[in-house]
Amino acid sequence: MRKDHRPRWLKKSQLCFRRWRTRRFLLPQFDAVGREPEVMHPASVQVFGGNIRLGDYPHLISTPDNCIRLTTFGHRGGEAWITIGDFVLISPGVRISAAESITIGNACMIAANVYISDSDWHGLYNRTRPFRCTAPVRLGDNVWVGDSAIVCKGVSIGDNSVVGAGSVVTRDVPANTVVAGNPAREIKRIEPGRRMITREALFADAFRQAHNLDELDKMLLEGNSLWGWLRSLLFPRRGD
Repeated sequence: MRKDHRPRWLKKSQLCFRRWRTRRFLLPQFDAVGREPEVMHPASVQVFGGNIRLGDYPHLISTPDNCIRLTTFGHRGGEAWITIGDFVLISPGVRISAAESITIGNACMIAANVYISDSDWHGLYNRTRPFRCTAPVRLGDNVWVGDSAIVCKGVSIGDNSVVGAGSVVTRDVPANTVVAGNPAREIKRIEPGRRMITREALFADAFRQAHNLDELDKMLLEGNSLWGWLRSLLFPRRGD
């Protein structure tokens, strides 16, 4: 569809239902959740294990055909942790799997199909046991991980750094660094003194942002009707 044919009241009702479904069925699976979580499709966020925490204003863009998966599975009966900071964006297909500890800082952006793991999950010589092959992973604040990148065990990525699409990160990345490739290598430095606008700015005035989005809906959905929406679903035509 080129256009959203829903009448405004229907879209608002669907958004209310989505938020209720998120609060009722998804959020209780986390050990802690901050303020105002936004989940695009709560049924396609899959949470396995305990000690998984979300900060304030998380944005999870899951889709039915490309789920987000957050998994903790501690070794030898121990506990594993996933801690996600404030204002974090997680895109479709992201998998975060912890056998020990994965920490994601504030205002990070995790693009589609990224895989982050703190474990090899099997030993090199004894492949029946996953022991002694884990090391914590840490992403600093405002880290951007590009599409289909892989962040391996023991890696620490410094504040403001960027991981290029398709990269495999096997060693630490300093702050303010752009890396790319397999294995990922430094290709550029970010000027630390230059002003940087992070995702936190989107929520500096949450009421004003909600008002602006509502006004945008008024403009884009003006004139839509229930019958027009049903017609677009049952009898689509060129231009819909």
